[in-house]
Amino acid sequence: MSPAPTLALRLQRLFLSGLLTLLPIWLTWVVVKFVFVLLSDISRSWVGPVSQRIAARAPDTLGWINAGSVQATIGMAATLVLILAVGWLARRVVGQRLLRWIEALVERIPLANIIYSSARKLLDILQTKPDGTQRVVLIDFPHDQMKSVGFVTRVIREHGTGRELAAVYVPTTPNPTSGYLEIVPVEKITPTDWTVDQAMSFIISGGAVAPDSIPFAPPPQGEPRNG
Repeated sequence: MSPAPTLALRLQRLFLSGLLTLLPIWLTWVVVKFVFVLLSDISRSWVGPVSQRIAARAPDTLGWINAGSVQATIGMAATLVLILAVGWLARRVVGQRLLRWIEALVERIPLANIIYSSARKLLDILQTKPDGTQRVVLIDFPHDQMKSVGFVTRVIREHGTGRELAAVYVPTTPNPTSGYLEIVPVEKITPTDWTVDQAMSFIISGGAVAPDSIPFAPPPQGEPRNG
């Protein structure tokens, strides 16, 4: 008969159980809070003054509009409506012409044109199927005994040798908008059959949402890499 666990061991088990229970809730809160604050801040510059004017007309019945949480919610809702409206316009001829006009205007602004064009190209690349190399790959990072999920954004050639090199963007968990850019020899990358959506789910969930098996070693030399 095994001895009864000590108080310290029971507390340790309870702590680990509570931690594992709260961790996904905390992770969800971090991501939702990031998106919530980002969306609400976009519209807060005009939501605040408008809310104050409305509350001033009827402070007894509409004073609650001045609350910070209410303004943040209104700001997020207004931003979501704006995004949906832009998406609707982008599918119309008028919206496409307006977008081209805005892009032409941004291209004339120093630094802004570099940021916009780079972000636009990255998003376009991730939405299209690559030629010759899988979009979602694994690379040796931070060392050769560990793998990181990355997105191939472009294949270039080494000066002098002509060897193919892949520019791989490696996003971080749980916020994939930040990450690293690695230049990796094509023969060193491990292709996968994942879609971009599947890879993003894997990254944001910290690996919890993943297939039962994944490749870990690059294919043998000469084996085709096309998906």
